Amino acid sequence: MKLYELTIHEAHDLLRRKEISAVELTGSVLDRIREIDPRVGAYITVAKETALSRAAAADRTVAEGRIGPLTGIPLAVKDLICTRGLRTTCASRILENFVPPYDAAVIEALNAENAVIIGKVNMDEFAMGSSTENSAMGITRNPWDLSRIPGGSSGGSAAAVAADMCLGALGSDTGGSIRQPASHCGVVGLKPTYGRVSRYGLVAFASSLDQIGPLTKDVTDCALVLSAIAGHDRRDSTSVPRPVPDYTAALRSDIAGIRIGLPREYHSAEGLSPEVSSAVRSAVEVLEGMGARCVEISLPHAEYAVAAYYLIAPSEASSNLARYDGVKYGFRDREPGDLLEMYRGTRSRGFGPEVQRRIILGTYALSAGYYDAYYGKASQVRTLIVTDFRKAFDVCDVILSPVAPTPAFPIGEKVDDPLTMYLSDIFTLSANLAGIPGMSVPCGFSAEGLPIGLQLMGNHFDEETLLKVGYAFEQATTVHLKKPVLP
Repeated sequence: MKLYELTIHEAHDLLRRKEISAVELTGSVLDRIREIDPRVGAYITVAKETALSRAAAADRTVAEGRIGPLTGIPLAVKDLICTRGLRTTCASRILENFVPPYDAAVIEALNAENAVIIGKVNMDEFAMGSSTENSAMGITRNPWDLSRIPGGSSGGSAAAVAADMCLGALGSDTGGSIRQPASHCGVVGLKPTYGRVSRYGLVAFASSLDQIGPLTKDVTDCALVLSAIAGHDRRDSTSVPRPVPDYTAALRSDIAGIRIGLPREYHSAEGLSPEVSSAVRSAVEVLEGMGARCVEISLPHAEYAVAAYYLIAPSEASSNLARYDGVKYGFRDREPGDLLEMYRGTRSRGFGPEVQRRIILGTYALSAGYYDAYYGKASQVRTLIVTDFRKAFDVCDVILSPVAPTPAFPIGEKVDDPLTMYLSDIFTLSANLAGIPGMSVPCGFSAEGLPIGLQLMGNHFDEETLLKVGYAFEQATTVHLKKPVLP
């Protein structure tokens, strides 16, 4: 086995026993990036020198007998998480040369663990998209089939993990942006409860929905990364002051008696691929065979989730992205003669079409005379969705559903049809609106060999149950062991 093929926990064991060094491990990953990434396009910035320096520092701490679960582990970071001294572009022309003067809270946490930040990975511009085609830095391709999308908006994170160009990655999830690319690329992805992980230093898309989380090669690695980044942060007013459990303690194969809720609205949804439906049904049978008890539940307002989300998220984006005006930082259009023309030129040339579409939609929804009819009504629907989940968790411990209605689709297939693209997130949006945790674990493959993910959703701050069920399923199957073969 090549060093870049290791999981985080496998690499940790070798580093602890001093059978490999962090410099060797990091060098192997950098060589893999150099070999593979020209075809995949996962990375925007590779921090070679910094990574090797961090790896050497990690080796020194290991030599002193100090090693944590992430010490010396090469990790990739989605390019909307601030990294001091390392370019953070949000995959947008408007920030293409922005170098933050500070680290995000999650980067501080990784640095405290002596992890190695290998580079910043591609995404849909400002996290607005489901395919990583909306990037000013180029398209990212799915390692399982280079003609297919990797999912989005954390497509670079998922593709890098799937192609062994890092041992794990951080992404962000506003409406499914960790879980959907994890599903399409055959890796594990977890969106924590809103408030479980600090958003300090995360460039905002929709502040009431955004959450940072891990994408990894297996569930054990997911628990390790989540343990490192979770916790209260006074700099984030939405961060919840709750103790962080040892998530690895939840990794047990005994799930007898666990109640699994199957939403009737999700399992009969229009547009659901028969291959996805079959893979999810097979996963249900595996879990039932391990002693889990399945119960049918109802999420009656799920059908309104897409409409509510695409009013709430663009409205918040309209507010958050108002700061990019060409005055304070970032790209400035220098051709126009007066201030208003400069504003207009900067934003029309600096933002891509999808970001402009959502800003316009959100500004309209918040405008005088339309606020109550659009944003106000969507907020009321959001409350109904929260109530649906609360009632569901009275009768089940975890909710199981597909992640995406279809396997990864061809690049370019939906880029000119925004509504069809938005429906790619039909199964994931509700978790963000409700603020609950959601997780994708590999559960099968299509006839064309494309990965299919299983979504698990839990009650607020009950990531442990998701990890427990995900781990039990993973141990009972071999799906996660299969790797893409790049030509």
